[in-house]
This record gives sequence, C-alpha cells and structure tokens, in this order.
Amino acid sequence: MSAEIVPDSEHRGLVARLPPRLRGLALLARFDRPIGWWLLFWPGAWAVALAGGLTQRWPLILWILAGSIAMRGAGCVYNDIVDRDLDAQVARTRARPIPSGLVSLRLAWAWLLVLCLIGLVVLVQLRPLAAIVSLASLAPVAAYPFMKRITWWPQAWLGLVFSWAALVGWSEVAGTLSLPMWLLYGGCIAWVIGYDTIYALQDREDDALIGVRSSALRMGAHVKGGTAAFYAVAIGLWAAALWLVRSDPLVFVALLPMAAHLAWQVATLRPADGRNPLDRFRSNRFAGLLMFLACAVVGTAL
Repeated sequence: MSAEIVPDSEHRGLVARLPPRLRGLALLARFDRPIGWWLLFWPGAWAVALAGGLTQRWPLILWILAGSIAMRGAGCVYNDIVDRDLDAQVARTRARPIPSGLVSLRLAWAWLLVLCLIGLVVLVQLRPLAAIVSLASLAPVAAYPFMKRITWWPQAWLGLVFSWAALVGWSEVAGTLSLPMWLLYGGCIAWVIGYDTIYALQDREDDALIGVRSSALRMGAHVKGGTAAFYAVAIGLWAAALWLVRSDPLVFVALLPMAAHLAWQVATLRPADGRNPLDRFRSNRFAGLLMFLACAVVGTAL
C-alpha cells in the first residue's frame, strides 16, 4: 500500500483507506498534498485583502479557495498525463497513478474534465473582467508541463501560473488592473521561483540523468544565494505594492514577519538533505498566512 503513495504525501492514512480506483484519482489530483492548493490560493486571498475586499467580499475568498483546490487538481492531472513517460524514470514520481498503472490514461482525462467543470462553477461567480482574466490563464497553464524540456527556468513559468489568482482577486474587487496588482503579482512570481527551486532540490540527481531542466540545477552550488535573491525581489515588490495602497511606514512593519520567515527558510536550507528542502517548501503555507495578515492590515485600514 505505501509503495503507491508518493514520498511527500501528507495524508497516508486517509488516502490509504480509499478503494484503489478512488485512491488513484485522489493521488492524481494531489488531494493527499494540500500544500499545492494552499500555494495557489494565497495570492488570490492576498489580492482580495489588499484591494480592500476582506470584510464585504469575504465569500470571494471561499470561492477562490474552491477554485484553487479544483484547478490545482486539474493542473496536476494534466501535468501527469503529459509527463507520464518522464515520471516513470524518476524515483520520486514513478509511483504516481499513471506510470504505476493505478489509473488509466482514459480515466485520467475524464477526471481532468470533472475537475475543470468544478472550476467552471467558480468562474461563473466572477464579474466579467475577473472572468476574462481567469480564462486567460488557460494558455500558460497548458504550456507549463513542457517548460522543463525547453528552459532551465520552468519555475519562472510556474510562477506566472501559480500567481494568477492575484490578478483574479484584485480585478474582481477593484474592477481594474492597476499598478499595485502588478507589483503584487510580480512579487508572487519571485516567491514561487524561490520556493519551487527549493522543492526541485529533491529531484536534482534524477533530473540531471534524464535531461529535465530546473532552476535548482541551473543555480548549482549557488542555490541558497539564488533563492535568497528571488525572495528579496518578492519582498521588495510586495513592499512597493503595499506602499502604493497605503503610503505609511507601518506597511513595512506589517511585512516584516513574512520577510523574517523567508530569511529563515534560506538560512536553514540544507540542499543535500532531501527532507530539509521538503519541509522548507511546505513552510510556505504558513508564509502565505503571514503575507495575508499583512495585506489585511493594509487593505482594511483604507
């Protein structure tokens, strides 16, 4: 049973109790690893809070959460369909449902459709501008699985995709695509590059053998410095976004806990220790909460 569950699964007991077919679908959508949809959700929640919609538009945050769970699952299913041959060659991923035979390719496509239909239910809750912005994400999402084959920086493309909820949340609340939104989005991209580089440290040896590219391989021995640089860019862009929303030195104080947490990640990162990078990666769920509190303080003080 344990061989069918990937090493970084967080809910082995719950997943293991499901019937084989349902267990395969849950694993395919990464329901056993909620960190993914948390990371997809947080930028959207930040944008709603920073745009001043936390009190009156709080149901929107719940819709963004539902959409994050469904569309992160859909993205993982699509990624596994595209990467099924590569996954079979990597120790950490060869036990995934498609390469292991737990889920057929036809069933995977059907599951992808179901998850996309759930995402559609969320989409119709949005105003026209936010709905258009949301639909515009489909092209970069579809292209992402191929990036690791053509660029050393697939993490940058993932940043574009995993930060998209910031554009949706801001445009839904503010009704415009203004500069603070773009600064928030840019900071999110840098944050994603940083934390996904940490995550990619787990696969450096296998990726090098099969020819898959990643920022972790590109940075080599400078991975800690490179990650620190991207995190610093993220903090700088977020500080500018918060300042444009509320020109008060206290906005920088609100951002300090997030900055301190990212600094801790880098300072305690041990690239050669497989468990350490995974734990630092997962800690970004808490980092997201810290940033949400900063955006809530600034956005609700308008």
